[in-house]
Amino acid sequence: MLTRICGAEPPASSYQWRNVEIGGTGFVSGIIYHPKAQGVVYARTDIGGAYRWDIKTKRWMPLEDWVWADDWNLLGVESLALDPQDPQRVYLAAGTYTTNWGRNGAVLCSTDQGKTWKKNPVPFKFGGNEDGRSIGERLAVDPNLGNILLLGTRHNGLWRSEDHGETWRQVTSFPEKGSAANQGIGFILFDENSGGKSKPTQVIYAGVLNKDASVYQSSDGGVTWIELAGQPKGLLPHHGVLTHKDELYLTYSDKIGPNGITDGAVWKLDTRSGKWTDITPVKPGVSGEGKFGYAGLAVDASDSNTLIVSTMDRWASGDTIFRSKDGGAHWHDLSKEATYDCSATPFVLWDKATATFGHWIGDVEINPFNSDEAIYGTGQTVWMTNNLVSADNGKPTHWTIRAQGIEESAVNCLVSPPSGASVISGLLDVGGFRHDDLTVSPPSGIWKNPIMNGVHSLDFAQQRPELVVRAGTSSNAHGAVSTDGAKTWRPFGSEPKSGSGDPPKSIAVAADGSALVWIMQDGKAYFSHDLGESWSDCAGLGGGSSDVISDRVNSKIFYVLSDDKHSLFTSKDSGKSFALATGSLPDKANQLRATTVRESDLWLTAGDNGLWRSRDCGATFTQVASVSVAEVIGFGKAPPGGKYDAI
Repeated sequence: MLTRICGAEPPASSYQWRNVEIGGTGFVSGIIYHPKAQGVVYARTDIGGAYRWDIKTKRWMPLEDWVWADDWNLLGVESLALDPQDPQRVYLAAGTYTTNWGRNGAVLCSTDQGKTWKKNPVPFKFGGNEDGRSIGERLAVDPNLGNILLLGTRHNGLWRSEDHGETWRQVTSFPEKGSAANQGIGFILFDENSGGKSKPTQVIYAGVLNKDASVYQSSDGGVTWIELAGQPKGLLPHHGVLTHKDELYLTYSDKIGPNGITDGAVWKLDTRSGKWTDITPVKPGVSGEGKFGYAGLAVDASDSNTLIVSTMDRWASGDTIFRSKDGGAHWHDLSKEATYDCSATPFVLWDKATATFGHWIGDVEINPFNSDEAIYGTGQTVWMTNNLVSADNGKPTHWTIRAQGIEESAVNCLVSPPSGASVISGLLDVGGFRHDDLTVSPPSGIWKNPIMNGVHSLDFAQQRPELVVRAGTSSNAHGAVSTDGAKTWRPFGSEPKSGSGDPPKSIAVAADGSALVWIMQDGKAYFSHDLGESWSDCAGLGGGSSDVISDRVNSKIFYVLSDDKHSLFTSKDSGKSFALATGSLPDKANQLRATTVRESDLWLTAGDNGLWRSRDCGATFTQVASVSVAEVIGFGKAPPGGKYDAI
C-alpha cells in the first residue's frame, strides 16, 4: 500500500535528475480548469501520468514521478476530477489497460494539489491508454458535497464513494452495467443548482457509450435513473457540458475514437422544456467534407451562449475548432485564420513547413476566469491561445505550444557517443532525436529521410561515433545511416529481400563502422559491409534471433541473443557467420552490453536474477554478487583516475 510515500522525495544523493526536454510527444487526453480557483489547471495523459500547471514557471509539474516500475499501470490516467469547493483536492482514476493482462486500477486522492497521494485500489480496470481515452470526465465530485464522488467505468458500471474516494460501492440501479462489448459510462455531470450547501446534488447526468440510449438522468441523487426522452440515436456522446441556464451541450461521434470515426454531431438540450436542437457546425460527409466526428467541448463560464467544439479524426481537411456566440446557431472555423508558434517543440511540424491545429483534439477548454484563454490537447502536445475573442471580429487567433514540462515519450533506445551529441534517442510514435542541449526540445525536430513512427534500435560506431544507424517502423525505409552524428540521415540503399518485417528487431554497427548486422522481425539476421547498400544472410543463426550488439573494441566481433534469451552466438568475421558461445544463459536474461575498454568483456542483466559478466566472449558468465536486481545497464566515461567504464 502507498500512503504518504506516494509523494515522498527520493533519498538524498549527489545526483540531480530531471527530464530531458522534448515536450509532449503523446496524447494529452484531458485538461481541466478549476471552476472557482483561478490559475489551478490540470492535465491528464494516456501513458505519462497527470500534471498541474505552474503559473510562475509556465510549465506543467509532473504529479506521478513517484510511480515506480511495479506500479507502471498508474501512469495511464483514465479520468481526473477536482472538488469545486476545495481547490486543494484532486482525484485520478489511474489504470492503463482493461485487457486480460492489465491490472486493476486505483483512485488516487490528493489534498495538496498532487504533491502527495493516497492510493485506493478498486476491483476493476481502467483504460487510460485505450480507445476512447479522451472521453470524459468519467470521474466527478459532487459540487455541493465534496465527500461524494461518482465514477463511470468501461466494463463495470457506475460506482459511488461517500468518503472522498477512499472506498467505493457499485450503483446497482444504474441501467448500464458494462460489458466487454461496450465502453460503459463516458462522463458524469452534476447539476449544482439542484443541491444546496452541504446537501447532495439531486440532478445528475451520465453519458453512456451506447448508441441506443446514450444519456441518462437521475433526479434523486443517483438512486434511480431514466433515459432522457427525445435524445439523438445512433451516435456516442464524447463530452457534455451543463450550463447555469440548464442547457446541456453534447458532442457525438459514431466511434469512441480517436481513430475510425466516420460520423458525428453536436446537440443542445433545454433541460427545462426537454427540447433537443441539432447545432452541428458542419455535417460529416456533406458538401465535400470527409468522414469525422466531434469530441472536445467547452462553454464560456461568463456566457452560456458562447462555446467551442473540436472535430476528431478529420484527416481529409485536418481537425479544427469551431466557435459559436449564439448557442450553436452559427459557427466560425478558427483554423481558417489561425496562426501557430511551435518554436518550443519544433518536432510537431514533422515534415511540414507550418503547423496546424493538430490531430486527435479530444478535449478543449476555456479559462473560466478569462474568456480570451483557451487550451486543447492533441495526440502530441498542448496548444493555448490568449486571444480567442479576436475570432469574433474576424481576426486570427494565435496559438502557441503549452506542453512544457509534459514528457510522456516511450523511449525505446538511448546512446551517448563519446563525442558529438549529448544523447541520441529512439522513441515510439515520434521517431527519434539528437540532443545537444538536454534542456530544450531539439531545434531540428524529429529525424527525417526517412520519418519513422517508431525507432526500435539504435547504435553508433564506438571508434567512429559520428556514424550512427537506426531501424524502426516506417511506411517505406526501415533503416537509415547518419555520418554526422544523427544530424542528417539517408535510408539504406537496400533492405534484406526476405523477412523485412515492420518493425525490425535490432541493428548494430562494428566498432570502426566497417560492418552492420541487422535482425528482422522474423528473427533472421543479415550483414552488410557497405553501410546498407547490400545485405547477405548471416550463417549459423537460422531464424530465432532477438538482439545484436557489437564488440566496442574488436571491429570483427558481434554478439547475438536468441529469441528465448537462453543462448548467445558470436561472430568473429564481421557478421558473416556465427557460432554458439553458450546455450545456458541465466534465467530472465534480458539486456547484453559490451564495455568500451576491453575486448570480449560483456555484461548481462537478468531481472531479479541479478547481473552477470563474461570476460571470454560470452563462453561463460559469472554472477555479480553485489547486485540483486538488474533490468538495464549502460556504460560511461571512467571516473577520475580510473581506466574502466563507469557502469
